[in-house]
Amino acid sequence: MTWIAAVHGVLPPNRYPQSELTDLAARTFLPEGADRRLLDRLHAGARVEQRHLALPLDQYAKLDGFGAANDVFVSTAVELGAEAVGAALDEAGLSPADVDLFMFTSVTGVAAPSVEARVAGLLGMRPDIKRIPVFGLGCVAGAAGIARLHDYLLGWPDHVAVLLSVELCSLTLQRGDASTASLVASSLFGDGAAAVVACGSGREGSGPSVVATRSHLYPGSEQVMGWEVRDSGFGVVLDARVPEVVRTYLADDVHGFLADHGLTAGEVTAWVCHSGGPKVLDAVADALDLPPEALELTWRSLAANGNLSSASVLHVLRDTLRLRPPRPGTAGLLIAMGPGFCSELVLLRW
Repeated sequence: MTWIAAVHGVLPPNRYPQSELTDLAARTFLPEGADRRLLDRLHAGARVEQRHLALPLDQYAKLDGFGAANDVFVSTAVELGAEAVGAALDEAGLSPADVDLFMFTSVTGVAAPSVEARVAGLLGMRPDIKRIPVFGLGCVAGAAGIARLHDYLLGWPDHVAVLLSVELCSLTLQRGDASTASLVASSLFGDGAAAVVACGSGREGSGPSVVATRSHLYPGSEQVMGWEVRDSGFGVVLDARVPEVVRTYLADDVHGFLADHGLTAGEVTAWVCHSGGPKVLDAVADALDLPPEALELTWRSLAANGNLSSASVLHVLRDTLRLRPPRPGTAGLLIAMGPGFCSELVLLRW
């Protein structure tokens, strides 16, 4: 058994209402004087009220190419990552020297040495710490990361494992890209970080436990979501079929997974879902026949922060622990989806 000792989310200090971010998107993507009605409609329909950005708004026009944007990614990711991990360890009553495995995930920048190596040095983690940097999982990585920590801790029950997610989506904006996918992404994605501290069964403590996990890589869906790597950086791939894929596969995945553990959807007391956007959340609720309140914390996170890619589901998990902890002994289900196209399910016991 793995148990989750702490979850801590961090947001950059630069916070802006959606209206200002819509104007930034118009300046970034559209020629001067171009018709912006589609952009305005997409931003208004995203159900995002505000977002936090890695940089002040006036700094984005000064980023000259992928290298400059990635330099900001590395420095900001290390700063936010150290804050998130340090706070999560404090909440768990642990020190950096207690950590045995350190996993880092992001899909919005690259670094070598990797970000977790730099954070480990700043926080004073042991030199024999095991490190796993992960790139490419995108929005699913928060759930997949917890699942992989669980896999590790089954084999090392006396160990402590940490997952760090830092996603700085604003740094991937491609100037002059007026594609629908680019405009949709500009309406949804924000910047943020989160850290999870997990412990194996050999360590005493309290927190929700991970009962089991399940992954599903959907056939023929590689072009639904991801990046197109360009000279200028990461160009977003975001197909309109994402909600359709969710409606096609998710219900069988979830109901089958729960049934394997003697559960039904009606017995789940916490739905911890990645805030993938209104159409995706509507598809999740429709596919699973969820009551309106089931995804309330996810909708609130979307409004307050936008879609933080892999960090989103971790922010929702933190909010669940703090604001709406389920009854002890009941089941929760953590759900995220991302490039592949794929889903990751994590069954929790409170």
